[in-house]
Amino acid sequence: MRRSIFAGLGCFAVGAIAAMLAFQSFGPQGAASAANSETYRQLNLFGDVFDRVRSDYVEVPDDSKLIDSAINGMLSSLDPHSSYMNAKMFRDMQVQTRGEFGGLGIEVTMENGLVKVVTPIDDTPAARAGVRAGDLITQLDGEQIIGLKLNEAVEKMRGKVNTSIVLTVVREGVDEPFDIKITRDVIRIRSVRSREEDDVAYIRITTFNEQTQTGLNKAIKNLGSKIGSEKLKGFVLDLRNNPGGLLDQAISVSDTFLKRGEIVSTRGRNAEETQRYNADPGDLTKGKPVIVLINGGSASASEIVAGALQDHKRATVIGTRSFGKGSVQTIIPLGSNGAIRLTTARYYTPAGRSIQAKGIDPNIVVEQDIPDDLKKRGKPRGEANLRGHLKNEATKDKEEQSGSASYVPAKKEEDKQLIYALNILRGVKVDSSRNTTSEPASVAN
Repeated sequence: MRRSIFAGLGCFAVGAIAAMLAFQSFGPQGAASAANSETYRQLNLFGDVFDRVRSDYVEVPDDSKLIDSAINGMLSSLDPHSSYMNAKMFRDMQVQTRGEFGGLGIEVTMENGLVKVVTPIDDTPAARAGVRAGDLITQLDGEQIIGLKLNEAVEKMRGKVNTSIVLTVVREGVDEPFDIKITRDVIRIRSVRSREEDDVAYIRITTFNEQTQTGLNKAIKNLGSKIGSEKLKGFVLDLRNNPGGLLDQAISVSDTFLKRGEIVSTRGRNAEETQRYNADPGDLTKGKPVIVLINGGSASASEIVAGALQDHKRATVIGTRSFGKGSVQTIIPLGSNGAIRLTTARYYTPAGRSIQAKGIDPNIVVEQDIPDDLKKRGKPRGEANLRGHLKNEATKDKEEQSGSASYVPAKKEEDKQLIYALNILRGVKVDSSRNTTSEPASVAN
């Protein structure tokens, strides 16, 4: 049974759980007996409450929803990142982590109750069928979109490969709505986007799924070829607003830029559960300077990469303090009943720093100009602001760090953090009044 690392029940279930607990070791026999007795009492209490709700609630309740909520309540009481996923939620999560699904190949949003195409993805069924950015989808196989939530509409557009769907489209400049028939194919989520910034290779990673390392390899190769090794000044690795994802992908991405040394370690409840992950020989970027961009939306796997490259002085980290999610979740499948997401360890940077509820502090702090309407929404929130979050063992009673702003301007000419990074790589003099940490304000090689 594979476990992914992220960075009628009723009284029958109660009895089954109790029987299972009876076979577990609780230490000395007296303590085990007392613990078993208390556990049985609590499980019987749960069964009593469950039966009373089923028999006396004003309406007939859904048993499966009651059980789902009870399990989720138990897990969410541990920390903000432990939770229960029913079968559908587990399937959706698997789609995100695999980074591929049967679908059409369009990025969409909701506008006035209709699905609006943000962009068709290159070389996908939607692009080949002639779907354009700005198209409004009003019907799916003849059924109206209005009344559906965005995720419900997206789910209807996804489906088995080689099956078809008819989109009814309203397009600016076309008088009447028209139909487009599209046959679904395998769609891969683009977690890596890249572009040339003249003599700098810009690479943005939006999430860490199973496609991320492949996408990164392709981006480095393509940009290196287009810019040329002589002209190429270095790389900007943009991890801003990247919420994280798969631990093994974060390790692999870090390894891409490192020749040797530890990347990250994870430490569970017991000392023997500690695991260390090291880089393999070879640097795909051939030692070119690297700058990593982070902000308050950079979390988990993003912080692993930023922390590893910062500790090894392989990259200069620019931006604002990251989110501070330094815990590892293991996805444990439960057969046809979904899965649980359980926090099983904390992770530490190569220098032994725990990022939990603290985050990664950049080598150079560069704040964005925040629009007035966003300033009114209150202070930014980080891991330390989440109720029930795990404490950082190193800080103990010291004040934990709250989050920083996660705003990134849509126009790159207004993006102060990106402009600062490009200037450093090009050797352009920058504002020395910027707040910096103890690390030098220069590019690490």
